[in-house]
Amino acid sequence: MARAVSGEEDHIVIAGMAVEAPGGVDNLDDFWSALAESRELIGPFPRDREWPLREVFSLHRDEGWGSVPDAGGFLTGATEFDPQFFGITPREAVAMDPQQRVALRVAWRALEHAGINPGALAGDEVGCFMGASFIEYGPRAGEVNEYNGYRAVGTALGAVAGRISHGLGLVGPSITVDTACASSLTAVHQAAAAIRNGECDWALAGGVSVMGSPAAFYEFAKNNALAVDGHLRAYSASATGTLWGEGAGVVVLERESRARELGHRVYARVLATRVNHNGKGAPIAVPSAQAQEALVRKTIDAAGIDPSLVGLVEGHGTGTPVGDPLELTALCKTYGADPERGPRLGSVKTNVGHAQAAAGMLGLIKVLLCGANGHIAPTLHADDPAAAVDWNATGLRLATEFEPWEAHEGVRYAAVSSFGVAGTNAHAILAMPVLEDIDA
Repeated sequence: MARAVSGEEDHIVIAGMAVEAPGGVDNLDDFWSALAESRELIGPFPRDREWPLREVFSLHRDEGWGSVPDAGGFLTGATEFDPQFFGITPREAVAMDPQQRVALRVAWRALEHAGINPGALAGDEVGCFMGASFIEYGPRAGEVNEYNGYRAVGTALGAVAGRISHGLGLVGPSITVDTACASSLTAVHQAAAAIRNGECDWALAGGVSVMGSPAAFYEFAKNNALAVDGHLRAYSASATGTLWGEGAGVVVLERESRARELGHRVYARVLATRVNHNGKGAPIAVPSAQAQEALVRKTIDAAGIDPSLVGLVEGHGTGTPVGDPLELTALCKTYGADPERGPRLGSVKTNVGHAQAAAGMLGLIKVLLCGANGHIAPTLHADDPAAAVDWNATGLRLATEFEPWEAHEGVRYAAVSSFGVAGTNAHAILAMPVLEDIDA
């Protein structure tokens, strides 16, 4: 623990953040209120995206298909954008992947939250690492339509990060990361490494997910892996599947010495991040408890702390009957080894749905807000823990209520997990100093 809090190492820290979540949430105060008050931000499918909803809600009539509930974690402002503010023409804005638009405005807010003027960064060696996955948005690029000429960049996955760098004039590395549901935590991992390696002075890191089509619902309906009642019940015995969502989050990363010099608030030290893959064995989409356990152990070793110090684990927790038990097995062996003492476990997905490439970032920001406010926010639908583990033999406990979070020598420790459908796993351990006030 001494190495983690002594200040001997010039840690990478989080100095600012911003979020956009379902239910009209576009600021940190509203996000924290929803978490603290145990509010579910799930709503019906949007009716303004020209999706074939009649077919979507009838899929269960075909043999081998599950039903799709009229529910998800959708961004109410996904279709809204002020292009002229960012120097983009209205015609080009319409042709842009909505993930580019949402990521750009959330990045701007993250900089403001850190006390940085977004309009004064042109030419600075600042990195931008954004997690995102391909979505089916708009007409095909290989046909004649009114958006020809804008589709090459408008549909480019790399332009999610590229739009931010271009709009702000950043000249550091600009990379869009796609490791499926692990994308945003992988982006944090790469951004922290780039700062340590001197590739950039500081960086933005985050993730975004806006569904351009209901494709994810089709895929999981065919696999009978959607929550049949429209509620994502992570780690619950009554879980029936996942529920797709949208969201975006961005954090500002820099060295602690820089943050202190410039008067930036330090929300967390990034003690360690690690990424691995499941390897061979089960089908690619099936998680691996062994790989997850190995990843957590490597991250703990890299952080240099006793795992018993971790008071909160923000898990992946998709609510699937296959994935959750495997994750619980790995977490019980790493953070729950002492049956008398262990962390609280939660998943923000119970509030907002599974935000795919942005899922890890929404979980990370949840943890940062819990640390800043000194309380652990509850996980919804956690009153009947999954029977996959012996809860009497582990110190791990689901976060079922809003409760104070005690600090260890002025620091709160937490971990965040995110696992991708293509087999990539990401884990991060944070140390959050107690803040004297949380007005900013």
